[in-house]
Amino acid sequence: MSITIRDVAKLAGVSVSTASLALNDRDY
Repeated sequence: MSITIRDVAKLAGVSVSTASLALNDRDY
């Protein structure tokens, strides 16, 4: 069972775009 960006967004209570940015912006 894989977790999608939508699952992450739902769990975090944020929008899909916000969750995507949070996951992809890990340069720090």
